[in-house]
Amino acid sequence: MKDFSGKIAVITGGGTGMGRELAIQLAEEGCDIALCDVSLENMAETLAITSARAAQGVRTTSFCCDVSDAQDMTLFAAHVQSEFAVSHINLLFNNAGIGGGGSFVGEARVDWERTFNVCWGGVYNGCRTFMDLLVASDEGHVINTSSINGFWASAGAGASHTAYSAAKFAVKGFTEALIADLRLNAPHVRASVVMPGHIGTSIILNGNGTDDVQGARTVLRMMGQPVDQMDDQAVAVALERFGKGFRDRAPTTAERAVKIILAGVKEDRWRILVGDDAVTLDAAVRAAPEEAYEVDFSRRLR
Repeated sequence: MKDFSGKIAVITGGGTGMGRELAIQLAEEGCDIALCDVSLENMAETLAITSARAAQGVRTTSFCCDVSDAQDMTLFAAHVQSEFAVSHINLLFNNAGIGGGGSFVGEARVDWERTFNVCWGGVYNGCRTFMDLLVASDEGHVINTSSINGFWASAGAGASHTAYSAAKFAVKGFTEALIADLRLNAPHVRASVVMPGHIGTSIILNGNGTDDVQGARTVLRMMGQPVDQMDDQAVAVALERFGKGFRDRAPTTAERAVKIILAGVKEDRWRILVGDDAVTLDAAVRAAPEEAYEVDFSRRLR
């Protein structure tokens, strides 16, 4: 797909970060945009920016939706078809994600499953819900966001990172299998897996998809922060400080990340690494897979 003009793109997690940048940059190229998010406020801000920068004639719409809920996603798809009066889409960006569920051993099942259900279930529900609309198009492309944690299940030797990593491995494996499935059954539809490194987004500030302090504790603990002896106010302050640092000091901005992703789609690449850190880590894991979870490996990376 060399040109996005006149195409229809569905973007999950479109309220902030890479989802917002996807909406903006695609709209600038003349692509109609349908986005979903759990935050009405964030989506409204994304649509305002997108509309101001969109090419002439671009249509936009949004829908409040939890991607881990199959019924929500079905309603989102119906909304897209109704708003745009179409029976197809061209681009599906399964981008939504949250952090949390670091330790399988020491953390609550609900926190673990919430992260897994959004980061993996959101991709599954997105593909299940919109696949028929992609197949109905003249040309289609599904782009699933995995992570460097889809090939390296770690946040460093001092932190647990099980739910997010398990979900991102699932996204990577599913997308790779989908490539062959589409070639056999819908050859006009492509699939790509995106594996970003450290990108300047608000995923840490967004907690684990909830607004409670326990969600903040879960995320900070996953990142190796000493939260067990902190009161609720200290946890809230720490999350904001850590989250802003994660966003603002990232080596790759969300804007730059999306430029890389969209270039990869136009080049028909099925495996899109985003950021020099992702490229370096990929090479390091491939070179020494048996050492990837040793303390010395993390030290060498730093």
